[in-house]
Amino acid sequence: MRSQTSALLCMIAALLTMTPDNASAQKMTGRGPSSDIGPRGPMGPAGGGYHGGGFRGPGWGAIVPGIIMAVPQGYRSDDVFIDDGTVTDGPRRTRQPNSRGPSGAPAANERRLVPDEVVIEISSSVNAQQIDALQRRHRLARIESQTFQLSGTTLYRWRIPDRRSVATVVRALEGDRVVASAQPNYLFTLQQGPADSQAGNAAKSEGDPAQYELARLRLPQAHALAKGDDVLVAMIDSAVDIEHPELAGSIAGVFDTAREPAVAHKHGTAIAGLIAAHAKLMGAAPAAKILAVHAFDPNSAGAEGTTFNILKGIDWAAAHGARIINMSFAGPADPAIHRSLEAAHRKGIVLVAAAGNAGAKSPPLYPAADRNVIAVSATDADDKLFEQSNRGPYIAVAAPGAQILVAAPGSSYEVSSGTSYSAAEVSGIVALMLQRKSDLTPDNVRNILQATAKDLGPKGPDAMFGAGLADAFGAVTAETAPVASANPRPIERVSTGAR
Repeated sequence: MRSQTSALLCMIAALLTMTPDNASAQKMTGRGPSSDIGPRGPMGPAGGGYHGGGFRGPGWGAIVPGIIMAVPQGYRSDDVFIDDGTVTDGPRRTRQPNSRGPSGAPAANERRLVPDEVVIEISSSVNAQQIDALQRRHRLARIESQTFQLSGTTLYRWRIPDRRSVATVVRALEGDRVVASAQPNYLFTLQQGPADSQAGNAAKSEGDPAQYELARLRLPQAHALAKGDDVLVAMIDSAVDIEHPELAGSIAGVFDTAREPAVAHKHGTAIAGLIAAHAKLMGAAPAAKILAVHAFDPNSAGAEGTTFNILKGIDWAAAHGARIINMSFAGPADPAIHRSLEAAHRKGIVLVAAAGNAGAKSPPLYPAADRNVIAVSATDADDKLFEQSNRGPYIAVAAPGAQILVAAPGSSYEVSSGTSYSAAEVSGIVALMLQRKSDLTPDNVRNILQATAKDLGPKGPDAMFGAGLADAFGAVTAETAPVASANPRPIERVSTGAR
């Protein structure tokens, strides 16, 4: 073995004296020369690509698996090169061009996406000329762009003007050095079932008698201690009826990311009411302040929102001081949204999402299944699982979501079902917790919610209820140090102006 090593080192020394012009660029393998073996990887200098056993391309010498046998053009002869996917200049410097994680291309059967759009993430240091050149190289048409504070990058939403598939374009973009990431503009849907009935007048008290969730969550007891005073709760949803009597004085800001004009929608209005209602109904945190992000527009199926608009909503909510972001929607795993949620979690924002209404056989839905998010499943008045609720090991807690009396546009009310409502109730409970102790971290909040939950179903945590039914009173008394509330803010209405 030592003699073979010595011979190999002698060969290296001899080949290092060869010029790029007379160096062989063929693989020394039993299969003979091949110009394209193995998956494409990082690009070497002078346009050479990485092909399985070693780097190849103009200026590269003969290759033995694991060792590059000649110095490429543009590098010093005393540089050391090891074919492990990196290039090292001397003992301290390592180049890793185009180092990437998993591809952002959609699965072959994924249909929850805009069929002719891609979302591209680019470092904010890339100049306009480079962006224009990138757009021409990949034959794309720019729709809109926005710099995101959470990531420190700029995202572009571009249209594919020809008939190329989203997957094809994403893979091509991932091979471009300028692009940090590329993916589809995914579609997400709000998690609300059809309205079951219209409700008339509600009694003036701690909510309406039909609001069985108040007792199940022990909210009246919790409200004796905290009502979420001025805690900012962002909701990424459809447009809210900000004139509804239930929401008087509750809306701190409105942000339109979606199509204008924004028309009040029943889902957004219901979610806002479940968090902060304080007239005929009683929300989980009646003194909280709502940051209403309009990112979902009605369609024949209910309401849809895209990756790009959801990202804008998360970033705006974080920039405006949201302590909690409620996400009562569900869809596919989305790399860009995951990175944004991860950044929000690091910033100390509590993220709450609906488990989804696709039932027992559904695969995990996102953002609920994201590890940074508190996922909430739905129960009924008898603490049984709402049949349409998603299941999975990612469920943190459960809350009532079946036959819930909610606010609706036009100062009206209706009864409806869905995990959307369960998530909103838990977001409200978190607001109570943060009023009591403002320095709770997102992980503290999750741990308290799970530790104080009422166990349902099989003993211990399970895929249906998580740790069990949320307990507002237990959660707010688990951390008892009161804090002064923040000053309320005036309503702010913002529109991105890009559609």
